[in-house]
Amino acid sequence: MNKAELKEFLDEKVIQYNTLDFIDSDPIQIPHQFSLKEDIEIAGFLTATIAWGNRKMIINNSKRMMELLGNSPYDFIMWHNDTQLEKLDGFVHRTFNSDDFKTFVKALQHIYTTHNGLEMAFAKNQQALTMQPSIAEFKKLFFEIAHQSRTMKHLSDPSIGSAAKRINMFLRWMVRQDKKGVDFGIWKSISPASLSCPLDVHSGNVARKLGLLTRKQNDSKALAELDAALRKLDANDPVKYDFALFGLGVFEGF
Repeated sequence: MNKAELKEFLDEKVIQYNTLDFIDSDPIQIPHQFSLKEDIEIAGFLTATIAWGNRKMIINNSKRMMELLGNSPYDFIMWHNDTQLEKLDGFVHRTFNSDDFKTFVKALQHIYTTHNGLEMAFAKNQQALTMQPSIAEFKKLFFEIAHQSRTMKHLSDPSIGSAAKRINMFLRWMVRQDKKGVDFGIWKSISPASLSCPLDVHSGNVARKLGLLTRKQNDSKALAELDAALRKLDANDPVKYDFALFGLGVFEGF
C-alpha cells in the first residue's frame, strides 16, 4: 500500500484500539485507579518498570505493589520509614525483587524532594523531537542515591543502545492526551510530538511488515527509524500509532 493508504489503515486501527476497552487488559489500568497527579505518575512509573513478561502477571504484581504502598503511593514515597520499607520484603516480579523495589522507593523520594518530581526530572533535558537523551539523563538523576549496581538494569538507557520500551510507554501514558480516557495527558511540559513509540517484539514485527522499519534489532537505532516513519504520518502525535501496531500484533496476529 502507498503512504496515503498506510496512513488511512493505521488511523483506523488507532480509532479501533485507542478506546476504554483497551484498559481492561493493559497495565495502564493500574494508574487509572488513582486521581491525584503524583499517585498516577508514581503508579504508572512503577507499573511500567515491571512491564515485561506475561501481561496478567504484570497487572497482578503491579496491584500488589500498590497494596504494599498502602494504595497511596505518593504518601508512602514521601513519608515512609524503615519499618514500612520492611513490608516490601518478599516482593518479586521476575528479576525485580524487594531490594530493587526499596531502592526505587528511595530514588523516587529523591526525585520529588531534589528534582521537583517525575515530570520536571524528565522535562529538564528534553529535545524538540526526542525524549531519548532526557531518559538517559533521568537515569543518572534517579541513581544519585546509594544503590546496588544490579538495580540499575531496571531503568533503560538509550545512550547505550536501548529502545527504552517501558519508559517510552510510561511517557506516552503521562504526556499524550487522547481524549478517549486511556492516556492521561497530565504532563503539560512535554510535547506529544517528542514522544517515541514503545518498541517491542510485537510493534517491531508489525512495523517491519508494513515497511515502517527495516532494522532487525529492536534497539535505539530502530526506534529512531520508526520514529521518523511515524512522524511522517502524524508529526504532532506520532506515538498514537502504538495502539495500531500493538493491536495488530497482539490482538490480530498481523
